[in-house]
Amino acid sequence: MFKYTGNDLLTGLLISSGVNVYRLVLQGQIDHARRLLSKHTAAYSDSFQSIDDLLKRMPIFSQMSRGHSVAEFDMKWRHWQDDAQRRLEEQEFASNKQLRTICRILAGEEAVFTELQDICGTWYHMLVSKMLYQHPTVKAIDLQYYVQSCLDVYRNSQQRLGELDNILLVALEFDIHQVIKESSSMFSNWWFVAHLTDLLQHCGQLEAHKLQYGSNLREFLLLDYASSLMSNKSLWVVGVSYLDHCPEFGRHYLENFIENMPIETERKAQKLLNICKERNMTEQARSICKVVGMRHLNNKRLGAALTWFLRSKDVAFATVIAEKFLLEYSESGSFTNLDLIDNLGPSMLLSNRLTFLGKYREFHKLYEDGDFFAAGSLLLSLLDSRLAPKEFWLTLLKDAIPLLEARELIFSSSDTYQLMHCLEELTKEFDVMKQKDGKRRSFSEHEKEKLDLLKLGLTRNLSRAIVTEGSIKLS
Repeated sequence: MFKYTGNDLLTGLLISSGVNVYRLVLQGQIDHARRLLSKHTAAYSDSFQSIDDLLKRMPIFSQMSRGHSVAEFDMKWRHWQDDAQRRLEEQEFASNKQLRTICRILAGEEAVFTELQDICGTWYHMLVSKMLYQHPTVKAIDLQYYVQSCLDVYRNSQQRLGELDNILLVALEFDIHQVIKESSSMFSNWWFVAHLTDLLQHCGQLEAHKLQYGSNLREFLLLDYASSLMSNKSLWVVGVSYLDHCPEFGRHYLENFIENMPIETERKAQKLLNICKERNMTEQARSICKVVGMRHLNNKRLGAALTWFLRSKDVAFATVIAEKFLLEYSESGSFTNLDLIDNLGPSMLLSNRLTFLGKYREFHKLYEDGDFFAAGSLLLSLLDSRLAPKEFWLTLLKDAIPLLEARELIFSSSDTYQLMHCLEELTKEFDVMKQKDGKRRSFSEHEKEKLDLLKLGLTRNLSRAIVTEGSIKLS
């Protein structure tokens, strides 16, 4: 059986735990304090067992506990604390200063808190500890009456009150607006003030009165905090969610931010579009698509530009892109971005020029697939409906030459007359059009050759059609 002297116990406690046990007890972390004490080499001695018994039986009140009133808890607390005081008076811990100090804390002795002011650290930590062991059922509204004694302890030690201390003092006085004012001055951003005000508003502690500029205080502070987030390249997405919780001006702010936000990448553009879609911001979504589309257009990426203009349903710029595709074809005889043009689908109906582009590409596909009758019918409909721009008629008529020369009769006499009428109309327009210098505009040599072939083809096709149609009637 080992025997422990008072000096041995003191040395062991200082080595194994030091002031940590005091700190845990002052903070009300009783289970942690008991666990630390149990690791001491003298944990099974009478004095250690006595203090452990007090800690274990310390009453804990919780509002979640059913069937226990505040009065019942207060009675249990007084009985328990009387027991702690009795053990002090009976000198149970006379041989161990540290255990005696712990018991003095449990008994709520006034002087012990002053002695442990360095462990408490601040006046408000001391206040919490004193209330825990002196007035455990104190109401929040009454805390202000116990503050002064704690402040005096630290003032005597020449500690000066800082900004945080001032905020806590007005908070204990329940001066909510002063808390918000002091916090706004102290902190470098609006995070704390915005969240504090939001919590106060939701728990009914803040009057929802309107400010002079229309918003309430909660929304005003949330708007300021959200604005600071929206100006950050990494956190602007977070700012969006804050604006969602501002019913008065949040949407207006968000619309303004989106309209003025730089769009460096398509990934960012897509994020913005998702935000607009979730909030039904149609105009802002169109603006984003137009910005990205213009960037691609300026960089001569016509396919990407058209994709974005289609998303924005921008008729004017979709028409511009379609005309560029047609001009490109008239100069090179081939289309680029075939995948996009082939899959326009209903999007081609956005503008007449885009519709013509899609249908003209369809004509080429039919011709390449050998479906000459369908190709000829589509070509005629493009001319007859006036869907094809006048400056592209000559190209369409030249495309008709292989069909006119085909072994099978593709165009009837009526179709041929229609083609002749288009050629005649086009020729007359060329005759009346004049350039700025007054000279008549004329066809190029290459165009003249094609026109001669076209006229010859139309004449031959008309003869074949009349003969064929006459033979059918005779038969």
